[in-house]
Amino acid sequence: MRLTEFAERTGDEFGRRRADALLADFVLVELDGRTGAEAIEAGVDPRDVWLALCREFDVPRNRW
Repeated sequence: MRLTEFAERTGDEFGRRRADALLADFVLVELDGRTGAEAIEAGVDPRDVWLALCREFDVPRNRW
């Protein structure tokens, strides 16, 4: 997944402001205790970050 698609999906699902806050502040255990932004910066595929957020926030599977 490209970063542009990732940004679009997170913005659509959570709203741009909330998505930005989640990526910067919310620690995901599934991503080794990193925030989404830290994980992407460390080279984790944005798709893996997206899926971790979906699981953590109970996004319905049909929107993954």
